[in-house]
Amino acid sequence: MHRDDFEILKSGIIYLDNSATTLKPKCVVDRVVDYYTKYTANAHRGDYDNSLKVDMMYEEVRDKVRDFIHAKSSKEIIFTSGTTDSLNRVVFGFMKYYLKKGDEVLLTKAEHASNILPWLELEKEIGIVVKYIPLENHQVVLRNVQESITERTKVISIAHITNVLGDERPVRDIGKLCQEKGIYFVVDGAQSVPHRAVDVEQLGIDFLAFSAHKMLGPTGVGILYGKEELLEKLHPTIVGGGMNTSFHSDGSWEYKSLPSRLEAGTPNIAGVIGFGAALDYLTEIGMENIHQYEQSLKQYFLAQLETIDHVTVYNKDVGGSIVAFNIDDVFSQDTAIYLNHYHICVRAGNHCAKILKEDLQVKNTCRVSFYFYNTKEEIDEVIRVLKRSKDIFRIVL
Repeated sequence: MHRDDFEILKSGIIYLDNSATTLKPKCVVDRVVDYYTKYTANAHRGDYDNSLKVDMMYEEVRDKVRDFIHAKSSKEIIFTSGTTDSLNRVVFGFMKYYLKKGDEVLLTKAEHASNILPWLELEKEIGIVVKYIPLENHQVVLRNVQESITERTKVISIAHITNVLGDERPVRDIGKLCQEKGIYFVVDGAQSVPHRAVDVEQLGIDFLAFSAHKMLGPTGVGILYGKEELLEKLHPTIVGGGMNTSFHSDGSWEYKSLPSRLEAGTPNIAGVIGFGAALDYLTEIGMENIHQYEQSLKQYFLAQLETIDHVTVYNKDVGGSIVAFNIDDVFSQDTAIYLNHYHICVRAGNHCAKILKEDLQVKNTCRVSFYFYNTKEEIDEVIRVLKRSKDIFRIVL
């Protein structure tokens, strides 16, 4: 599907590390190059034609993001450097001033480091209590969420889809539960927004974080969505040019309104404009079409893996387009190096989810993650290579 738009695929690689980052279509690259070669200027700082054009294109992307996730207002869309930056802003710009000592925050042991470490820092700094919702068959079930909530629970912060096992959480039900109990709901959408339609209003999300580079866009661009009334209370974690209306030698200052107040300094203008092209591209294909196609690839891959005796799969029944596996008695990195010998790109390791091993009982896995430009023919080649993995140590060593 649309493979001709990705120049890198002409090199013959089989790219199956889409959860780490996705390939970039020509239209995204061209949009970035156009900015650098045809109308370079800073954003929201000039009164000449190129600068005004940049302003218009930059803000058009904000509107596109609003529509893509079905937010109420463009003021609810903040450009950041990525999911990590977005989650840090929620924790240190909002929750730090809302939570008190003894307040509880619910996470899971399957979360990415970006959705655990900031909370652990806040636990050390102000004395909140970080607790983990028990997983059932490595997944989140609503019953366990309900049973984990106490009168001190103030926040639930989880991934919509996890980056190791690809399990899809019952976000809509959890969002409803949070609304009923007055709990803030923070969602890491890095692995969901690129792969399926997401409606923040319907899902009851208070804050959503995701990255452009995981959905065809440039690196260094992220999105923080927050309900407008919450973003109004979010303290800027970075202050400086572009986000203030005035400051004086007597120590007084005044910041701009949303969204400028939360976007200090010169942003990644080229990246944001390139992200606009990525959103156009995904919208034209259709997120539901992408989701269905990825599911067909995953099911095909799982069926083919069953023909290999010495492979263990850890997540056969999940909603995402990720497959985590190991060749029996082979270190995951050795498997990745072996596959690389045949120009097959996969991820190996703990995938920044270092606590998951306590539940999974496996520290490292190989991860295959699909996107719409992958094919069944590529899967056939991966299976062919895996069936020959008795040669793995001859190749790796």
